Amino acid sequence: MFAQFINRLTILPRWIIIILDTIIIGMSTLLGYLLRFNFNFDEITLFNLQAGLLLTISCGWVATLVTRSYAGIVRYTGIEDGLRIMYASLLSLGLAVVINLLYHYFNDRNLIPYSVLFIAFLTSFLFLFYYRLIVKTIFSYYKGEVVKKTNVVIFGAGSLGMITRTVLEADSESKFRVIAFVEDDYNKSGKVINGVKIFHSSELERVIDRNNVKELIIAVKDITNKRKNEIVESCLSRQIKVRIAPPTEKWVKGEFRIRQLKEVNINDLLGRDVIHLANEPLLQSLTRKDVLITGAAGSIGSELSRQLLDLRPSALTLVDQAESALFDLEQELRSINPLVKLNFFIADITNKARMDSIFSLSRPQLVFHAAAYKHVPVMESNPAEAVCTNILGTKIIADLAVQHKVEKFVMVSTDKAVNPTSVMGCTKRIAEIYVHALAGALDRWSGAKTQFITTRFGNVLGSTGSVIPVFRKQIESGGPVTVTHPEITRYFMTIPEACRLVLEAGAMGKGGEIFIFDMGSPVRIIDLAKKMIRLSGLEPGKDIDIVFTGLREGEKLHEELLGEEEDSLPTHHPKILKARVRHYDYDYVSDMIDLFNDLLHNQNEWKLLALMKEIVPEYNYKSKAAAMGEIDYLRL
Repeated sequence: MFAQFINRLTILPRWIIIILDTIIIGMSTLLGYLLRFNFNFDEITLFNLQAGLLLTISCGWVATLVTRSYAGIVRYTGIEDGLRIMYASLLSLGLAVVINLLYHYFNDRNLIPYSVLFIAFLTSFLFLFYYRLIVKTIFSYYKGEVVKKTNVVIFGAGSLGMITRTVLEADSESKFRVIAFVEDDYNKSGKVINGVKIFHSSELERVIDRNNVKELIIAVKDITNKRKNEIVESCLSRQIKVRIAPPTEKWVKGEFRIRQLKEVNINDLLGRDVIHLANEPLLQSLTRKDVLITGAAGSIGSELSRQLLDLRPSALTLVDQAESALFDLEQELRSINPLVKLNFFIADITNKARMDSIFSLSRPQLVFHAAAYKHVPVMESNPAEAVCTNILGTKIIADLAVQHKVEKFVMVSTDKAVNPTSVMGCTKRIAEIYVHALAGALDRWSGAKTQFITTRFGNVLGSTGSVIPVFRKQIESGGPVTVTHPEITRYFMTIPEACRLVLEAGAMGKGGEIFIFDMGSPVRIIDLAKKMIRLSGLEPGKDIDIVFTGLREGEKLHEELLGEEEDSLPTHHPKILKARVRHYDYDYVSDMIDLFNDLLHNQNEWKLLALMKEIVPEYNYKSKAAAMGEIDYLRL
């Protein structure tokens, strides 16, 4: 019955708190008299006990009303409530002392002994604070009995771990019960914090098994990705859900709330530590510039827009064909920084007249060229579109950059351009070749000063159409999860990482460079699929099947960052390298690319492929070449 009453009682009424406070003040005063006069009741009566009680209770009421010490919610009592009670007790003592002094002045005797006042002050403060803690404990206990709690372990017994536990226990709606802390630090192992023991991380599996633990919360400020992966792997193998406590800089309005605990997702489990860049002086060279971004509504283009907005450009011009996506981006960016001038254009980069008009209107100093077709299987079936956008579109934007005297042109490329086996990869390689050749031939145009920079990186986690969203949809629909080959690997980056590196490379580039990024070791796609299934609380092969479908047309088993005849040079940043590539004559490349226009007009896709092979001899197009054995790739 009592448990049901406590469960229905959400907040202790204030009038009850005031009555309890009054009783405690009175009892503290009585205790003060008893201690002062050694429990001699005859002496107590000589000092007018009733008057003393009336004085302390009256002063206590005044202090309570002034400091509003009754206003706190008892079941959430904390340090701030304790301080408020201390202020009330001090104010009550001060008022009583002043009244006692005045009484002595007019009557030549004290109304109440000062020793009684000080004893009452100390005892009332302790009792007022501790009874609140007792009520809080009772509420927590019975609420916990009614609400079924989930046993959790907090990994990290530092300040963030302590705060996480406090947040979990303070929230009446929380379904978590912290049963242990786990730490890598041997010095903390075996110690107890507020009744919760700290175990060394080597005992994690034993703690989980013995205590029926269902979840683990990682609450460590600076944890390496490798260590995080080890913890998550250990938990997922036992079907333990893992959450991460946010760092202090991500707390909402300076407060950490339980809903900010986020479940570990695949983006948190890169096979390496996240790349951090801190070259702020270099990035500041992008500040107060007029910037144009093509492909602005895509995964990379939109994140570039967000990060550039933080650098306070003079104006940001965003170009894309996707109307709805560009509209959504416009609403987002205007809410982030309404002070930056934003221009939005629906346009096709292959429409030279339209793009020339946009350049004339926006007059950009920096151009980030992210527009491209990127899906390998789709472009295998539509090579003409890949050529039109990835090659001819890039040539149009690059030529306009020279014509309009743009300071820097930064092209976003891909590791699929290295020893390409796909239409998409080959078209991106030809685009790289043209930009690189153009950078070496600028002296042909009077006043040309554009610095051309190319950035080349691997797969981006979570980008539209990438493997992560595909796997997620397959898992949500019950599977199976499809993987092309058991040994297929890819390099991965997060979208913010990739864009930050693009900005850094763009800022440091002097013209003519192709920058590549050190992305650590490649990740096996099968391992990625298994992790995603386990992160969903399911077991691969049991709840969700994994099916191998075979490599698709144009798809590589392993991606590369450098071609066979390429090597790399270091830069000021250990994660950014400069590729040393073969130089192409501008006239040759320009003439060859012009031939694509005629072939597109004739709709001859096989001759398009032959021309691509002519420009990029390492282009390995096995499947269609075998199907068209009679093609002579050197004969157009």
